[in-house]
Amino acid sequence: MAKGNGQISAQTRAPRRIVLLGATGSIGRSTVDLLERDPEGFSVSAVAGGRDVEALARVARAVKAEFAAIRDENAYDALKEALSGTNTQVAAGREAVIEAALRDADLVVSAIVGAAGVEPTYAALTAGRDVALANKECLVCAGVPFMRAAMEAGVRLLPMDSEHNAIFQALGGEDPARIERMIVTASGGPFRTWSKERISQASVEEALNHPNWAMGPKITVDSAGMMNKGLELIEAHHLFSVPAEKLEVVVHPQSIVHGLVAFADGSVTAGMAAPDMRTPIAHCLGYPDRLTTPTPRLDLAKIATLTFEAPDFDRFPALQMALDALRSGGGLPTVLNAANEIAVEAFLDRRIPFDGISRHVAEACEAALRDGTANAPESVEDALAVDHIVRERSRAALAGRAPSGMLTLQ
Repeated sequence: MAKGNGQISAQTRAPRRIVLLGATGSIGRSTVDLLERDPEGFSVSAVAGGRDVEALARVARAVKAEFAAIRDENAYDALKEALSGTNTQVAAGREAVIEAALRDADLVVSAIVGAAGVEPTYAALTAGRDVALANKECLVCAGVPFMRAAMEAGVRLLPMDSEHNAIFQALGGEDPARIERMIVTASGGPFRTWSKERISQASVEEALNHPNWAMGPKITVDSAGMMNKGLELIEAHHLFSVPAEKLEVVVHPQSIVHGLVAFADGSVTAGMAAPDMRTPIAHCLGYPDRLTTPTPRLDLAKIATLTFEAPDFDRFPALQMALDALRSGGGLPTVLNAANEIAVEAFLDRRIPFDGISRHVAEACEAALRDGTANAPESVEDALAVDHIVRERSRAALAGRAPSGMLTLQ
């Protein structure tokens, strides 16, 4: 493969066929940036998005996608018009996104935000496609059946999140039984040094002002409350078959060390890189090869200082709730995730205060434990059914709520 200015390169190989689910989000856009730089190294079988017709059409044109699917079934005509004059086939609706996931591909990039990504990613997995996983909810909602399906299908499940990708590389094929600790790092988000009282009154704009990463609104709000780290611990538990008691979070404001693995002999390996999502994305796109990318190079002498601190569970109760859900197991992580998604949505709509997110999630988990909703799902379908129940309850509980208080789930 030819090397040029800013172009990705690897050892000469046939073009890899890619399906990109969640093409219009932050991970999708970063993936497209890499794919555009190497049109001879990759071809795109399909792209899928949620509601943004113009953005999906731009992506489809940029990567010359063979097929484009939009989840909003009412957007078919608009997408068809936006892609007129191209050879891209168009479809709309839930089934269309699943069809995109099942297109012929060497790798399916799962970057749909939220539980909406579970069904199409599971379809790709069971069809024998290797999956690069940027969607946390697949494993948080349905980790046991999801990993079982991956094993039965004999496919690779490559972690695309920066933390899990760093740990995957730091493991280096070592025996998981020799792991003493697995550590996920957290930047601390925009509220790392804020008091509990100030955090409770944070505005939407303040929560979206992440110091290190440019991400979508949902994950940015999760990061502000450290719920994202809790979800990542649940994900790591399933990805790496590591028990909850061996998983830890450490706050690292510089976002240079993304994950660490401590072994039985006292050795510790760390995955380090400048905070740019194109680095873990490139690792997955090229695996097992290494691609050459235009991402910033790490200069430790220039950075000079790396700091670490323990998380504060009192100021960030969402992290403790996620850890409790992981330890409890069953369907509680599914409940936690669904309630959190709806609460974050309500916060972004300015219907509840920032600390209302964690309070609502706590109430949802308590209600699910009382009525049996948190029983362990035996299948992905069971997990999605629990997700649906909790979402409906959460929407009802949060409907029209003033920012001053919370309602108990019925």
